[in-house]
Amino acid sequence: MAHPPKVQRCRRVALYSHDTQGLGHIRRNLAIAGALVAARPSTEVLVVTGAPGAGALDIPPGTDCLSLPALGKQLDGSYRARSLPRPLHALIELRSRIIHAALTSFDPEVVVVDKVPWGICGELRASLNELRRAGRARFVLGLRDVLDSPDVARREWHEDRASEAVASYYDAVWVYGDPRVFDLMAECDLPASVARRSTYTGYLGHGRPAAPAGDVTPPEGPFALCLVGGGQDGLELARAFVQADLPPGWTGLVVSGPYMSAEDRHLLARLASCRPTMVVAGHLSGVEHVIRSARAVVSMAGYNSVCELLAAGHRPLLVPRCHPRAEQLVRAARLARRGVVDLLHPDELSPRQLAHWLASAPERSCPGPVDLDGLSRLPGLLDHLLAAGRGPSLTRDRIHAAS
Repeated sequence: MAHPPKVQRCRRVALYSHDTQGLGHIRRNLAIAGALVAARPSTEVLVVTGAPGAGALDIPPGTDCLSLPALGKQLDGSYRARSLPRPLHALIELRSRIIHAALTSFDPEVVVVDKVPWGICGELRASLNELRRAGRARFVLGLRDVLDSPDVARREWHEDRASEAVASYYDAVWVYGDPRVFDLMAECDLPASVARRSTYTGYLGHGRPAAPAGDVTPPEGPFALCLVGGGQDGLELARAFVQADLPPGWTGLVVSGPYMSAEDRHLLARLASCRPTMVVAGHLSGVEHVIRSARAVVSMAGYNSVCELLAAGHRPLLVPRCHPRAEQLVRAARLARRGVVDLLHPDELSPRQLAHWLASAPERSCPGPVDLDGLSRLPGLLDHLLAAGRGPSLTRDRIHAAS
C-alpha cells in the first residue's frame, strides 16, 4: 500500500538586512532567501530592510520584504534619516518598534542578522531579548568577507560590544567569504567566543537567481561593460570609462545604477552623445545576462558585483571605493593577490589607464583559487543549526547584563 508523500512543515526564516547605502546588503539577502527556499520550498522568508529600492528588485518565491523608514549614510560614515524629518534617535525608536512587532508576529525559527549584531544603532535589542527569552528562535550573524580595514574593523567591533552580543545571543556566525582570500577572524583578531561559532561559507557566487532577460539585449559584437554598483558614488569611474578609447570594433556600455543622481546621469549621457560607440543605461534588472556576454568588465568592488563577475568567469578590472570604508579596497587587493582580478586604485583612475587595460583585457579565467559555492552550503548550515540543541539560554540576569 502506497503511503502518501510527507508534507514538509513550513519553516520561517527572518533576514535583517543592514541597508543604508546602495543595494548591496538587500541583494545579498535576497540571494540567501532564494537559496533557502529553493532547497526547501516550504520555507517562508521575511526580509526586513531599509533599502528604498527593495521593491523594484526581483523577490524570490516564498519571500517578502518589510521596508523600514530609511536611513542614509553621510560622507563621514554617520547615519541620518533619509526622508522623514526626524532626528536619528526618533527614527531608530520607530524602526525598532516596527521590527519588534514584525518579528514577534512572524515568530521565526531562525533570524539571520546582517553585519551588526545589535542592529543599526542598537535597534534590534528589544527583538533579541524578546525572541531569545521566548526560546523558539535561533540567531545567526551573517558577515560579508571584509568589514573594513582590519584596524578599523577591530576598533568598531570593540566599541560596539559586538563580541558580547554574539556570546549572549547568537548560535552561529556565517562569514560569506573564503579565508584563503581574507581570514576575517584572524585579521580582525576576533575573540574565541566568536571564532568558535563561525563558519566560512565561501563567497555567495554560484547559484544566484538570475532575473529574466526581459528587454535586456547585449550590444552586438565585442563590448566592454562598466558597473558602478548603486551609482551614488560611481560618477568618476563611469565618466572615465565613457571617455576611454575602446579597442577597434568594440562598443562600451555603462550601467549607471538606480541611485546615481539625475544630474550625474545627464552628464554621462552628454559625454556619451559625443562617442557613438558608448551607451549609458540606468538600472538593468537583467544585467546578469549582459555580464555573461561582455568581453571585458570594469567595475567597482562591491561584494555582489565581485561575486557575479567571478561566477561568470570574468577577470575584471576593479576600481574600488575607498571612503568612508576601505572594504572594497581590501577586497580588491586580496583578490588581485589571488590572481583573479586586476586592481586600479581610484587615485590612478583616468581614461588613459582604462584604455590601456582594455587594449589587453585578459581572457576569461576560471577562478579556481576562490570558493564561490557559499549559496549551496547555506541550506545545510541551516538544517544543522536547527537539528542541534538550542544555543545558550538567557536568564533574565544575562539578558539585562547584555542590554
